[in-house]
Amino acid sequence: MSRSIALISEHASPLATLGGVDAGGQNVYVAHLARRLAAIGDRVDVYTRRDRPDLPEVVEWLPGVRVIHVPAGPPEDVPKEALLPFMPAFAAFVVRRLRDEPVDLVHANFFLSGLVACEVRAALGIPFVVTFHALGRVRRQFQGAADEFPDERFGIEDRIVAEADAIVAECPQDEEDLIRLYDADAHRISIVPCGFDPGELAPASRPLARLDLGLDPAERILLQLGRMVPRKGIDTVIRATGALARDGMPVRLLVVGGPERDLDGVTLPELARLREIAREERVADQVTFVGRRDREELAAYYNAADIFVSTPWYEPFGITPLEAMACGTPVIGANVGGIKFTVRDGETGYLVPPNDPSAVAERAAHLFRHPKLMAVLGRQGIRRVNDLFTWERVAASMSAVYEEVLVARRRSRADEAARLATVDRRIDELAMTLQETKRRARSSILDAADAMCMTFARDRSVLVVGAGGAPEAERLVGSLVGRFRIAGRPPLSALALGTDGAVAAALRDDDDPDGGLARQLESVARPGDLLVGLSTAGHAPGLVRAFLTARARGIRTVALVGGDGGRLGTIADVAVIVPSSDPHHVREVHGALVHVLVELVETRLVDSGWFGEAAAVRDAAMSQTSASPALDPPGRAAALGSHATPSDTRIPGGAR
Repeated sequence: MSRSIALISEHASPLATLGGVDAGGQNVYVAHLARRLAAIGDRVDVYTRRDRPDLPEVVEWLPGVRVIHVPAGPPEDVPKEALLPFMPAFAAFVVRRLRDEPVDLVHANFFLSGLVACEVRAALGIPFVVTFHALGRVRRQFQGAADEFPDERFGIEDRIVAEADAIVAECPQDEEDLIRLYDADAHRISIVPCGFDPGELAPASRPLARLDLGLDPAERILLQLGRMVPRKGIDTVIRATGALARDGMPVRLLVVGGPERDLDGVTLPELARLREIAREERVADQVTFVGRRDREELAAYYNAADIFVSTPWYEPFGITPLEAMACGTPVIGANVGGIKFTVRDGETGYLVPPNDPSAVAERAAHLFRHPKLMAVLGRQGIRRVNDLFTWERVAASMSAVYEEVLVARRRSRADEAARLATVDRRIDELAMTLQETKRRARSSILDAADAMCMTFARDRSVLVVGAGGAPEAERLVGSLVGRFRIAGRPPLSALALGTDGAVAAALRDDDDPDGGLARQLESVARPGDLLVGLSTAGHAPGLVRAFLTARARGIRTVALVGGDGGRLGTIADVAVIVPSSDPHHVREVHGALVHVLVELVETRLVDSGWFGEAAAVRDAAMSQTSASPALDPPGRAAALGSHATPSDTRIPGGAR
C-alpha cells in the first residue's frame, strides 16, 4: 500500500552539491532514501530550507519525489549551528502545508528537523521517526569549546527522544549513546545503517581511473574524502603521509572535499591549517587538495586509490568507507562510531585509534608491502557492502520501521476507537435509563419529595437505609443535614441506618442476621418519621424486614429501586422505580435522584417559609427553662398541603 512520507532535512538538501561545509553524508542519505522509497511506491516530499533566493518552492525532482524549499531565515547559506532561531518559522510552514496535504508519517533528519517533527506531531498528530546523524552530547564530548551549537540542543534532543514514535540508530555505537546519554527506550530504537548505490559505485580498472584523473599509474595513492572540518581528522592522514615518507615509502595523498575557498576567494582556515601541517611534515608536494567534486566523479577517485583512509575523532556513521569498499578499495579507519561497525578489522581493512598518525602509517605500509593482501581485503569489502549496505536494503529496513510505527498507530487508533465505543455505549445506556426514568417515574419522584417535605413539616425525621445503594443513602443524609443549594439553611433531621460500625458488629452477633436494620429502626423511629430505602433490585432481605417493621409501626416508606421494583416496590407507600436491570446504572440514576429529591425538598420548604418558622420556634425552645415539648408552628403543615394525621410532637430540627 502506498504511503506518503515527509522527509525533513533542514540543512541538507538532496539537491545540494557535496563537499561543502554543511553538504555531506546527510545529503546523500536523504537523496538515496527518498529515491528508493519512491521506487517501492511511496510518495515522498523532502522539506529543506531555502538557501538561495532563486529556488522555487516545489521542485519535482524524481518520479514520486518532490523537494519543498521552506522559507525560514535568509535565502542564503547559513551554518547549521546558527539555524535554531529559524526553526519556528520552518515548523509553522510545514504544519500549514501538512494540514492541507496530510502525510502518513514524518521522518526527521538531524535534531533541528526533529524539533520540527515534534511541533508537527503536537499540531497534527502525525507520527514521526528520527535519525539524528550526530548527537549533541557526543559532539560536545569530543569538540568541547569548538562546538558552536547552542546548549539548547541537549534539551531539544531529550524532547525528540521522548516524543519520537521510533528512533533510527545508524550503528550499535549510536544506539548505545542514545540509551546511555539520552535514556532512550531501547524498544523504540532500530538500527538501520547508511548505504551505497551499486549503480553509482563499483570496482573499475585502477590504471584507467588514474589515467582519467591524470594521476601517475606507479604512485602509491592514499585517498581521504569528505567535508573539510577539523573533526574529520584529515590532519592525522597528512601526518601519516609524512611518517611514510620518512620511512622511505613516499605516497601521494589525495584530499577530496571542500570548499577550498570561500565566496571571496579567501583560503578557508581549515584548509590553511592543513596546508601548514603538510609543510611541517615536508610533504606539501605529496598532498594534493583536490577540492570539491561532483558525485559522479567520486567513483574514479575511489578506484584510483590504493587505500582509503578515514580517521575522524568521532563518526556517527560515515558513508565514505562504504563507498570505498564498494569500489574494492581497502579502508584504514578510526575505531569510532559507525566506522568500527562497517569496517571489519583484518577482513575489509584495518581499524586504528583516532588521532594516531603512526598507527595509520604502520597499517598503510603493511598493505603496500603485501599487495596480494590488499587485493583480498578489497574483494571482501565488495562482498560485505553488497550483502549489507546497499540503499535498496537500507530503504527496505527503513520501510519496515515505518510500517511498524504505522501499524502501532493503527492499532492504537483501533484500541482508542474500541475504548471510545465503550464510553459511548455506557453513557448512551445511562442516558437512556435516565430518559426512561424521567418518562415513567416523574410523578413518583414528586410523591417521594412530598413525603419528605411532610415529614420535616411535622418536625419528624427521615431515616435512610441502603443495600446496594448504601453510598447513595449516605449521600442523601449528608445533603439533608448539610446544605445542598440553599446557603445558610438549618439542617434537616435525617439519619442513615446501618452505617454505625459498633452497632453493625453487635447486630451481626444476633441470632437473626436479616433483622439488623429492622431492630435499629425500632430503636430510633417514631410515628410520623419517614423511611427511605435504596436497593438496586428491591429484594434485599434486610431492607424488606425493615420496611415491614416500618409499616407495622405506622411509619410511611419511600423506596428507590431498580428493575421491576422487587418486593420493596410492593411494600413501599411510594416506589420510585429505575427501569433497568443493570445494577450499575440503577445506582448511577439513584445518585442523580438523590440530588433531585433534595433540591425539590429545599425549594418547597423555602417557598413555604418553613425554614424561617423553624428557626423562630427553635430559638424559642432554646430559651425555655421548662422541659415541656414545643408545639408545631401553627399552619405549617397546612401550608405544605399535609394530609397526614397528627403524631407525637418534638422540638423542630429533630431534637427528641
